[in-house]
Amino acid sequence: MSEYKMWIAGKWVEAESGKTYPVFNPTTAAEIAQIPKGDKVDVDKAVAAAREALPHWSGKSQAERSQVGLKIAAILRENAKEIARLDTLEHGTPKHLAAMIAGDLAEWFEWNAYNARALMGNTVPQSPDELIYLQREPVGVVALITPWNLPLLMIIEKLAPALMVGNTCIIKPASINSLTALKLAELLDKLELPPGTVNVITGPGRVVGEALSSHPWVDMVAFTGSSDTGKRIMTLAGNTVKRLQLELGGKNPVIILDDANISQVAESMVGRQTFNCGQICASPGRYYIHQKVYAEFVEKFKQGMEKVVIGDPNDEKTQMGPLVSAEHRDRVQGYIKSATDEGASVILGGEKPLKPPLDKGFFVFPAIITNVTQKMKVAREEIFGPVAVIMEPFSSDEEVIKKANDNVYGLAANIWTQDAARGMRFANKIAAGTVTVGRTPGRDQDLPWGGFKESGIGKEHSVFGLYEYTNLKRIQVDLTLKK
Repeated sequence: MSEYKMWIAGKWVEAESGKTYPVFNPTTAAEIAQIPKGDKVDVDKAVAAAREALPHWSGKSQAERSQVGLKIAAILRENAKEIARLDTLEHGTPKHLAAMIAGDLAEWFEWNAYNARALMGNTVPQSPDELIYLQREPVGVVALITPWNLPLLMIIEKLAPALMVGNTCIIKPASINSLTALKLAELLDKLELPPGTVNVITGPGRVVGEALSSHPWVDMVAFTGSSDTGKRIMTLAGNTVKRLQLELGGKNPVIILDDANISQVAESMVGRQTFNCGQICASPGRYYIHQKVYAEFVEKFKQGMEKVVIGDPNDEKTQMGPLVSAEHRDRVQGYIKSATDEGASVILGGEKPLKPPLDKGFFVFPAIITNVTQKMKVAREEIFGPVAVIMEPFSSDEEVIKKANDNVYGLAANIWTQDAARGMRFANKIAAGTVTVGRTPGRDQDLPWGGFKESGIGKEHSVFGLYEYTNLKRIQVDLTLKK
């Protein structure tokens, strides 16, 4: 078992309290590490360090910061194998998937390093005697509060744009799997960043996260996680009117029309539903299937889900590993039970493995629930697990659009049809930040990502994601002034 320290002001430190807490391997439930249990005192130290580093880091030219970003990309690429190993160890990510995710991390820094150099100001012509221009400046000290579902990727997606445009950052990783975040700190420690430019504090969200969200010297909070936590952050941040970027929950509708290629859709949705055990904000949340193809889809989808290989994430054949924790596994199973209590039918899975070696880990078999109505809990709330919620069949386009929009979330939606014009009509009426027709939603650097309603505020990725971490300043100069 390993013991770790936090990274504050360019130094490896223990929590001021001296307290630590355990990290568990979700595949075996074995304790694998002890990490510092940070609190408000540690937050104060990190914020002070970030505040002190801010003029040094923001004062560098964009070219200099971008060069650092490219160095970070290179060191991430060099250490991708070790990062993937830690991801499998602490999160249960299947080995091949962990390697793919780790291999992509460097590109986020490369993209932001290059594109930050392209952020231009604007001049506004008013009169020949006056110069008016707009320029973008860093927001300041940014707290990055990240989730456990894709531990390091979620950090990199925020850190890269925030750092490249001149902000200093405090990373608060998920408490249950912080090892990859501390590995990132170890890699950054090899570079010549001004001390305090990036800090990593581990500990419980209700202490560290809340202290960061309410801290008067923190200028912005970027958060990915549940809507309930996002609302709490908004309340705490409101006292100092902080900038917020929030990527919150989703209950994403999948609408399968009567002309869809059902074999293609079923195959695609099996992969999407079980990717990362369904622990993805963009995972399918509700399936709305036209009555003409309902039976065919359910049968083919069930056959596909039955073939998903569940097992040790270190086995190359494994397609789906464990859920992140025993607590989360119990939460997912609680949703399945609520569905049966309310009259829905579980036609596949949902049980914990009872035979070795999977009986000790936090595994659950992929589940399919049918006969779900709009009012049921599993139709309203985000499950965040490998559970397919199949709604009652529909017969008209207007009916299903109304039902798809009948939810507090608006992150993503997926329309399956072979009629592009029909698909466009749906896309224009669905209230979601991303709507895809004839394909599944993707996340990449060039495209903005972010939802409507309770799915969040602001955008990640693309140039819009870079803008989130900047303040726009208007400057006016009277050119007739003379010494």
